[in-house]
Amino acid sequence: MSDPRLALVLPSLAAASLQGMVAAPRFRQTARLQCVVPVADLRRAPDLASEQDDQVLIGELFDVLGETDGFVFGQSVRDGYVGYLPAAALGPTGPFATHRISALRAYAFAEPDFKSAAVGPFALNSLISIEQKQGRYRRAVGGYWFVDTHLAPIGTVETDPAAIAVRFLGTPYRWGGRDGLGIDCSGLVQQSLLACGRGCPRNADQQLTLGLAVERAQLRRADLVFWPGHVGMMIDATQLIHANSSDMACVIEPLVQAEARQDRPPIGFRRVV
Repeated sequence: MSDPRLALVLPSLAAASLQGMVAAPRFRQTARLQCVVPVADLRRAPDLASEQDDQVLIGELFDVLGETDGFVFGQSVRDGYVGYLPAAALGPTGPFATHRISALRAYAFAEPDFKSAAVGPFALNSLISIEQKQGRYRRAVGGYWFVDTHLAPIGTVETDPAAIAVRFLGTPYRWGGRDGLGIDCSGLVQQSLLACGRGCPRNADQQLTLGLAVERAQLRRADLVFWPGHVGMMIDATQLIHANSSDMACVIEPLVQAEARQDRPPIGFRRVV
């Protein structure tokens, strides 16, 4: 409970599950809801101008502690991050997901026809429940149709996190982003590992605990490289892919070039898979 990013606590209220762990004037049971929009921004305060820390994707679960001014305060079940979401982004939990979005970005359609009205885009690793098939299209609970090549059954995972990261090449940098329209350094790592069936915390300092430590001379594809507040992923023994605020994009460059830009040596190297 020492990390406020993961503690479902307000000054006047805390989650009932934290009784005996934190001091609070009141405790309340959370309500589990589900994201029902393609993506919702998780913010530090109930204000659209507040800093964005994370994103919640359609189908992901969110435990709500309280509501104020059209926002709910709660915790993302997938990565544990707490913050405020627009209340309209959440709805009752539905059937368990049968598929995840396997494309970097995907649209859904009002009819099983790519010329019909489109909704989205939906992000990689979004969770979808399919209830009907028609040709190359799959109808999700809620009525929209996805092309089957943009979906993967739950339990079917990728095997190369670096290949997933490379799909984001050129994506604009966005603090707190983890979708295909804007992503930050730790969001890139998280999304790449999630696609490979590996749970991953949200921030770079949390990700520094993943896997096993390796030496710089041992670096290979998919190893993680850390600086204070920053992380990248090796695509081979010498090159790194990372989303960074200098380029304001996801780029590939030599590790030595990234190191020079950071103006300090890395603080850790980790092998996750």
